Amino acid sequence: MQTGENEQALRKILDMTRLMGIVVLALHFYYYCYAAFAEWGLVSGFSDGILGNISGTGLYQNFHTSKLIALGMLAISLLGARGRKDDKLGYKTAFAYAITGLLLYFFSYFCLSLEAERKLVALAYMSVTSIGFLLVLSGGTLLSRIIKNNLGAGDIFNKDNETFPQEERHLENEYSINLPARYNLKGKLRKSWINIINPFRALMVLGTPGAGKSYFVIRHIITQHIRKGFSMFVYDFKFDDLSVIVYNTWIQNKHRYQVVPEFYVINFDDLTRSHRCNPLAPSSMTDITDAAESARTILMGLNREWIKRQGDFFVESPINFLTAIIWFLRKYKDGEYCTLPHVIELMQADYDSLFTILRLEKEIDVLINPFVNAYLNDVMEQLEGQIASAKISMARLSSPQLYYVLSGNDFTLDINNPDEPKLVCMGNNPQKIQIYGAVLSLYVNRLVKLVNQKGKLKSSLIFDEFPTIYLNGIDSLIATARSNKVATTLGIQDLSQLRKDYGREQADVIMGIVGNIVSGQVTGDTARLLSDRIGKIMQDRQSLSINSGDTSISKSRQLESAVPPSKISALSSGEFVGMVADNPDCKIDLKAFHCEIINDHEALKSEQDRYQSIPVIRKIDQSMVNRNYMQVRQDIQEILRSEYERMADDPELKYLILKKQK
Repeated sequence: MQTGENEQALRKILDMTRLMGIVVLALHFYYYCYAAFAEWGLVSGFSDGILGNISGTGLYQNFHTSKLIALGMLAISLLGARGRKDDKLGYKTAFAYAITGLLLYFFSYFCLSLEAERKLVALAYMSVTSIGFLLVLSGGTLLSRIIKNNLGAGDIFNKDNETFPQEERHLENEYSINLPARYNLKGKLRKSWINIINPFRALMVLGTPGAGKSYFVIRHIITQHIRKGFSMFVYDFKFDDLSVIVYNTWIQNKHRYQVVPEFYVINFDDLTRSHRCNPLAPSSMTDITDAAESARTILMGLNREWIKRQGDFFVESPINFLTAIIWFLRKYKDGEYCTLPHVIELMQADYDSLFTILRLEKEIDVLINPFVNAYLNDVMEQLEGQIASAKISMARLSSPQLYYVLSGNDFTLDINNPDEPKLVCMGNNPQKIQIYGAVLSLYVNRLVKLVNQKGKLKSSLIFDEFPTIYLNGIDSLIATARSNKVATTLGIQDLSQLRKDYGREQADVIMGIVGNIVSGQVTGDTARLLSDRIGKIMQDRQSLSINSGDTSISKSRQLESAVPPSKISALSSGEFVGMVADNPDCKIDLKAFHCEIINDHEALKSEQDRYQSIPVIRKIDQSMVNRNYMQVRQDIQEILRSEYERMADDPELKYLILKKQK
């Protein structure tokens, strides 16, 4: 028992042992330096008698026997020494004292062979031996003051303590994405797998520029889904980085499809390598709500700040105006001129002609009535406020190149049609992001509506740099597309980027409903949200308390973040954290991961070197593009002229012609 009486008795025993060692060493000096003591007059018959009795025990038969006994007693006394702990002391200092002392203690023997007076020789020997003895004593005392538990001094960033078991099984099904990886578990590297077995619950890939989103994750989603027979849409922000991967993987895996899909690409910069597609194709617009969604998408894409102001009068009015024009062209001659270029050109017509022909379509009467009344009542400031923002925004899209791509019909956007599956890549240009992004947003909006239907093929929608386009109702897509086998992958740099372009509420909803998250290096709120999502694990904790009398070390276990925000902010390229979702028939207990995805860099480089470029689709020149541009403008003028004449000749329609009073 640790009582005060026992501690005091132990201390006395240790002091006695140390004193006995000193006495033995003193007798050693007296025996081997007897002549010097005699000259100093420090001998007597009594001491000689004691020395004679001791020598009879054989203690002095060997020169070092008595010294070893004295050193042994000193060592025993040091075993129970309890000096005041000091966290600044180290073993180097203590061993330096002890080893130096031992060398002096034993090598002092050579002092006796010095050629000098016996008194000087004896004095030198005793001094050196005593100094060595004291140094050994000091070294042993220092050892007792060292804190033997280093409290994880070798792991100052707590790396080993923040490791946790991860999924090491390779779980694959006909839809899964499987990424090989390795992770650290208590200082040991182990192999693992990131098994995204249900991509239909949406996958968000986050990471700052250079974190490896495309190289380590998105490219594998593309290749694995094509090999598993998915139809696919890829939004390629930096065309043609991802499109080349899609094209070459498609060439190598055509045999895996029951119905071989066609490959299509939309690219506004190089028209020779771009197909033509009309996002407002009449066949895909069944009612006026489709026109309303298209109008909202294109205007939100052109005016990103409107996303946060939805519901305002001067935001909704331009949307209604554009909706009316789209639906008029959809109904006119069964949609023969229902294309975005025709919409843009019709918007620019003068108010008399425009409102006159729009009044022909009864379905849009409720939409255009406020504009007509404002025009007839000469409230031009209000009218311009309602319409001018739409006209000015849409006028930015008036480009021969855009008109050429948007007015063709090479393919439809139902990529997962069982009879005509497709792989579609749409390329943006970071230098022209505002213009191209708005048009691509319209493509994506129409495509999503056609894809998210029952009875279609499994499909994969991949959006690189998703915030650069506006997809109205992305939360509804994620929530409902699972049952229709639509896998959605969103590439985002940071949550703050998504909040800037989509608004805080919409961004938080998107972040909250995705089932699978793979994140490279991110900072700020994104890192904190990810850390909270991954959760906490039991970690060992130690604390040290030093006072003048004693030192105490306490150990405990408590829940701490498995991956703290600071660690997410410091991830290297290729290192990812996140969480996966599972299926009822394939449970995954270890959903969280913090690992390094393994890429065979040499094999990937060799594969890229063999890639074929996207081929030339058609040979065109600028004159063809310009002719198409002029044809669109001519079509609108012809519509305005012919309809005006028809109304003027028809007594039942003549009253609809607007003639503003001067």
